[in-house]
Formats: sequence, structure tokens, C-alpha cells
Amino acid sequence: MANTANITQNLIRAYYKTPDKLAVTLLFNGAPEIQLTYQQLIQRSYDYAKCLSEIGVRTGEVVILILQHSPDLLAAFLGTILHGAVPSIMPFLTEKLLPEYYRQSLKSLFEISSPSTVITYPQFLSEVKAATGNATSVRQIIDCTLVKPSPQLITAQLPGKFSKPGDIALLQHSSGTTGLQKGVALSHQAIFNQLSNYSSALRLDHTDVIVSWLPLYHDMGLIAGFLLPILSQLHLVLLSPFDWVRAPYRLLQAISNYKGTLCWLPNFAYNFCAQKIRDRDIEQVNLESLRAIINCSEPMHPESHQQFLQRFQPYGLKSETLATCYAMAENVFAVTQGGIDHPITVDHIDSFIFSGQQIAHPVKTEIDSQSNRVQKILSAGKPISNTLIRILDANGNILPERHVGEISLNSNCMLDSYFNRPDLTKQAFLNGWYLTGDLGYLADGELFVTGRKKDLIIIGGKNIYPQDLERLVNDVDGVHPGRVVAVGIFDETSGTEEAVIIAEVNHYIKLTREECENIMNLIRQKVTQGSDITLRRVYLVSSNWLMKTSSGKIARSANRQKYLQEIN
Repeated sequence: MANTANITQNLIRAYYKTPDKLAVTLLFNGAPEIQLTYQQLIQRSYDYAKCLSEIGVRTGEVVILILQHSPDLLAAFLGTILHGAVPSIMPFLTEKLLPEYYRQSLKSLFEISSPSTVITYPQFLSEVKAATGNATSVRQIIDCTLVKPSPQLITAQLPGKFSKPGDIALLQHSSGTTGLQKGVALSHQAIFNQLSNYSSALRLDHTDVIVSWLPLYHDMGLIAGFLLPILSQLHLVLLSPFDWVRAPYRLLQAISNYKGTLCWLPNFAYNFCAQKIRDRDIEQVNLESLRAIINCSEPMHPESHQQFLQRFQPYGLKSETLATCYAMAENVFAVTQGGIDHPITVDHIDSFIFSGQQIAHPVKTEIDSQSNRVQKILSAGKPISNTLIRILDANGNILPERHVGEISLNSNCMLDSYFNRPDLTKQAFLNGWYLTGDLGYLADGELFVTGRKKDLIIIGGKNIYPQDLERLVNDVDGVHPGRVVAVGIFDETSGTEEAVIIAEVNHYIKLTREECENIMNLIRQKVTQGSDITLRRVYLVSSNWLMKTSSGKIARSANRQKYLQEIN
């Protein structure tokens, strides 16, 4: 890792010192792979930098990228940085995203980030023009197919060489129902601090090969699945997220074929792979090269790890390969890392004390371990270097170990600001500490994440964590695991919130009324027995009813609104 906190200078150094070193292998469904050396990748990036220069884009201006999995997506991103402008990747509209939400998100993004330029495909130009609305900052929309190859790279012509460590290098975005909610402005210095801190926690080695299918419009894909390997000069093997969803076995094939050592997955992907991948598609797969497959970006469940391990252990997957991480765009990426130097800690706690008192009271694992009263929580690991964590109560006071509160952090790789949102930036900090909005507790120096502060359901003064209710319902026969959401609805009669379980069930349209009633009763019974509330409201729906964010997480607020619209 170069000491200079300047991405352009780092890329130039790689261009001249290791021009023939393999940088990235892009995999495609039904098409040949594309391999790019550092010289080829940076040369193509220079094409975009030159194009931005020719059309008058100034240093520091925001450039929005709406491109699919391709060499041009990587090159446009790096080329924007070479030019000294600020890249920001937007999801491409697909059948998985609701068009009305997508367009509203695109319009909001333009209004807040005030980009000067958008780079996209010719068939998407009209969509972009329609979304610009009142965003008068957008001066030009570039058709990426018209960005032509340029002559030899001339470093003196790259304004990005002169970017200062504190200058904004890129915008990441916090995920939400409409895709992109807040632009997280990150400096060159913050990015290099993160890469240094995280490389140490991962015990990163020059022989590591990173395999990823993660979208680059979120922090896990952008940092762990792109900038970390590229700026560390590691081999990156990159699949399209859409190809992975259609054929998840391709990820395991890629790990096997390219001897992948590191891979990041959100929790749902462990279940998805274990359930969807067939033996016939991975007959020759060998996963012995993996040294860490890291669970990150959403609530982590030990059951998902166990299911994944049991499914792929016959193919060389080792138990010590399973790892965890707590991360966020506001810290560039990683806050903690677990499972690298020792096995992941699984905390066994009393769920009734946890729910009623917000204390993670440990229980002996050999006693009543199958009881609904015993809850297992995966550790997210210990803070990486130069990162401190505190757990705060509602008044901002520091809580002792095993007391649940809001996770706050302080590090040398924090966001510069929420771009053009000084109000949100001010709200996000308390005495110099960033307030994550996540809930959790510390035990023996390790962080355990329990949920989101805004998702809490408060029933008669009791704090109810929706994840706890969803965990119970996932085991009910007939319910599609992982396709359950718990939300709170205010009840005027009782004067407090009431919990509602919305659950997708298998073969819903074929079920009789009696069969539906039976499933709902089982759900009520499971929640009532396994939690501190009496569940009354259950709403069964068909497959694909529940809405997800662009990063694949269940969108509680959107599903709550959809439920209210349907019942009213």
C-alpha cells in the first residue's frame, strides 16, 4: 500500500511499475471473460479522464455513473478520479427495482449532489434527462460508447495528481428503499487510512485473490470488492450481481478456478447459496483456497453460517473460513473484523432478559440450548486499528459491557460529510463521535450488533427488536425463510404500538383458508412463546411481495407502508 494519500498517484505508480500485472478478471454469463492488466485498466481510465477534460468538467465536480458490470464501469470510476472530479455510482434500472422508486431516487440524487455530468448508455439517456428535473447543475450527459481510446498516458495532464489528502475522492451512498439516500463524502486520506487499517485486520498478503459479485454502488462492493484489491495490487475476480442472482454457483466456480482467498457476502447470500446451488453445477469445485468468507452488511445469523458450512464442507470449505465484519459507508467500510485470527464468537444470551432489560445476559450453552429463551448472536469481531467504539444510552451516556445501546464510533477514516447536507452531518455526531443508528453491545472487546434504532417496536414501554420476532417466524413450517418482516403499527385503542408479522408463504395461492389460518396460528404461538409479547396480527402474502432495498435488505418502512395501503 502506497503511503501517499492520493488515488491518482497510486494508480500512476502501478501503471509504470507493474504494467503487466493482472488487475482484474471480469466474468460474464454466456460470454468470454475479460482480463485487464494494470496498464490496460488505467489506460482505459485515462480515456474517461481525457473525455471529462475535453467537455470542461472541473476538478471537485460530481460525476454520476449509471453503468452495468463492465470494464467501462471500472474505468469511468477511476478515470473520474484521475481527472480530479468526484465519482458516484448509481444502480442501473433492472427488473428488480421498482421504476417509480428508482426514478424518484435518481431525481433526489441529482438535486442533492448537484452533479455536472452523467455517464451512461445511449438507451438510458432519455431516462436521465427526465430525472434531471430542477437539477440545473447537470451540464452534459455522456454516452459511454462514444468515449474513444486515447494515446499514451501523459501523467502531467492528470489534475487528480494534485488532489490533496483531505480532498473528497468519491461519494458513497447509504442504502434505503429507494436505493440511495445520502451521499457520503470520503477523502483520499480516509480511504487510504481504511485500506491500511483493514489490510492489517485481514492479514492481507500479496498472494490474496479477491472474488466478488457485489454491486459497486454500495460500500461492501466498492471498497472490499474493488478499491481494496486494485489499490493493493491484488488480483480481483469480478462477477455481475445479476448473473450471481440467476446462477449463484458461478461464485463458487470462480473461487475454485482462480484460487480465491477472500470473499464478502451479506447474510442472505449464505442461505441463498446453500438452498439454490445444485450438486451438478459444482462437481469440480474446490473451496480449499478460501481463507475467509466474510459475513457483512446486514444482521448476521449463526444458523446461516451453519447451513452454508454443512452444504459446502464436502467441497473443501473449512469452518475456520467463516468470518464476520461490521461496516458502513460512513467509515469508508470496515469498523470491526472477526474470524481471521480465531473462530467467530457465538454469544448465548437469555432472550427474555435481553428483550425486557436490554441486557445481553449470558447463559450456559449446554443448558436448554434449544429453548426459545436462548438466543445466539454472532460477534462482529473487534474494532480494526485506529477505530474506537462506545455504546451509548438514549442520553448519550456510555453504557457498561453487555448493555444494549446505540453504537458510536471514532476513527481516522470517517466521512468528510454527508454531501451538501450539513444538517444531517451535524445530527450524526455527538462530541466528535459518529452515531451509527445501530444497536448493539460490547463483550470482552467484541461487538455484537442487535438491530437498528429506528426499527424498534415499542409496545407498552418495552423495546421489541423486529429481528428477534423474524428469527422466530423463520422456523415456522410453510413460511419462506428470510422473507419475513416485523413492523410496529400504532393502535389507537391501546395507545401503543402493536407488532405485525408479514410473512411470505410457500405456494400461497394454492393454500386453503384453513391452511392459512393454521400457519398464522403457528406464527402467533411461536412469537408469543419465544418473546415478551402476545402477537395478534399476522399478514400472509405470496412470494416476492416483500420489498427490498437495492442492497438486498428487507425494507421495513416500505413494507409497513405497503401493508397499510393494502388493509385500508
